[in-house]
Amino acid sequence: MHGHGSLQSHSMATPEKRKYRRFALRYSVHLQFRSAGRDSQLDGVTKNVSMGGLLLESASSIPKRCPVTFTITLVGGQVTRPIELLGEGEVVRVEPQVPGPGFAIALEYARPIELHRLTQASLL
Repeated sequence: MHGHGSLQSHSMATPEKRKYRRFALRYSVHLQFRSAGRDSQLDGVTKNVSMGGLLLESASSIPKRCPVTFTITLVGGQVTRPIELLGEGEVVRVEPQVPGPGFAIALEYARPIELHRLTQASLL
């Protein structure tokens, strides 16, 4: 009996595993949302991205539980032409950046992100 009790307490102390692996990616992100009855926008930079959501840094805050649409623009590195990732989600966490100004904003996706490759014509 004593051995069973110590096994149970060990399993309760096991750290929580994340549902999806995070990738430290820094790309421009543009959010659109409705706040106080009007359309609003916010720009930031992704800090990390996963299959379930993303964490971004922004100079501005946004209301928690706010539904958003967002566009992540991939440029540089091996990306020869800009690629946009389009998505919808909800703000699940907003925290002041420490140290420094701005906010860390966590989004949870409402559905999978869509890939949209920009063409030269769409850039004109």
